[in-house]
Order: sequence, then structure tokens, then C-alpha cells
Amino acid sequence: MIELKDVRKVYNAGKPSEFVALDGIDLSLEAGRVTVLKGPSGSGKTTLLSLLGCMARPTAGRIHVFGREITSLPERFLTEVRRKTFGFIFQQFQLIKGMTAIENVMIPAYPSGERRAELKARAEKLLEMLNLSHRAEANAEWLSGGEAQRVAIARALINNPAVIIADEPTAHLDTKLAREFMEIIENLNGGGMTVLIASHDPLIHESPGVDHVVTLKDGRIVSQGAFQCS
Repeated sequence: MIELKDVRKVYNAGKPSEFVALDGIDLSLEAGRVTVLKGPSGSGKTTLLSLLGCMARPTAGRIHVFGREITSLPERFLTEVRRKTFGFIFQQFQLIKGMTAIENVMIPAYPSGERRAELKARAEKLLEMLNLSHRAEANAEWLSGGEAQRVAIARALINNPAVIIADEPTAHLDTKLAREFMEIIENLNGGGMTVLIASHDPLIHESPGVDHVVTLKDGRIVSQGAFQCS
């Protein structure tokens, strides 16, 4: 599904502040699996996640998404691949204050030109699936942490993506809410969704619902494989 060949990501290349975030990454990710990128702060997992989701370009190397080489695509085409293929869940949720939960869910689908009534109906179904129908008209700033995250998940699903990408999704949640998040992810994966998560949280990468764990250190992959409970 997604393949990386000898991928490097260098910031401030050629300057005294040059930093190699990723160095020689070879990785193949299968569709329909839950993959977790783990490693200490500064290991490169968030940078790798941004490349996997077409949010950034590598300095060198090649990335293929569903058989299509995307590293040399013009930005307008890359944006289209990103919008149609991926749904994003960010660490801070990034909901827009002053807008309701359902309005936040609908935002990523506006560029599609879909009729508002149809879009709203789809957003309502997603909120219902996540047990949030009763909070659809609540402003983002009125939501609890768990509610905000479920709105973020609904927003990530609004364009019917093939892949969900989540960056440190439990960083601001307690253990109970983190477990609820993984239950939602497992349900989505059970329906065929591919999920990529960057996390340092053991509750995430040791979850029985995870199929593939990739461990990074200093911008390199040091191990990968299925998680095995001890």
C-alpha cells in the first residue's frame, strides 16, 4: 500500500543547523492493518508520519502510495492525493473554536463541492456512530477532552479515506479515554480501515489491536514486526 525506499529528510541542509530527521528509511506498510511508529522524542516518528501522509516531501528517496510514486508530484496533485486518501487526527485535535462539533466535522469535505445537505447528513451519521449526536450543535470549546477527540475522529472520516493517520492521539487523554480511543480504532480497522499511529504511549503500541510496530531511534528504523504480549 505505502512503500518507502531509502528515504531521507534533512532540515536546513548545508547550514550549521543542519538536522537529519530521517536517514535511509526502507519501509513497506500493508493495507488493512494498524501500524504504530514508536520511539523516544526526536526519533523521527512524527516526521515519518508526515511523509507517509503526504504532508511533507522527503529530501531524498521515493515514496509510493497504492502503487503511485508521489514524491515528484506537483503540489496540486499531491494535495488531491492527500485529501482523498488520508484522514488526519492531530495531537491537539485542532478543532476550530466558535464553530459547532458538526461544523468542525464537515470542514475537510468543503473543497469537494458536495451539497451541504448531503455533507451534513454524512457528518451526522459519523457523530451518531461515535455516540456524539447529542453534542452536534455544541461549540468546540464546550466539549470535554474525550468528546473533542471523537469529533476529531469523525472529521478524519468525513471524506471516506482509505487511511487514518494519528499523531500522538492519546497525549492529552487519561487512561480510560486512551483505551476508548483504541477501541474505536480497532472497530474502524475491523471495517477494513488502514491506520497509522505515531505514539510513545505503551497503551497504544502494546494494544492487542496493533498489527505492526515500527521502532525508530535517531532517524533510523531499529526494529519492526508484530507486537507480542509477554
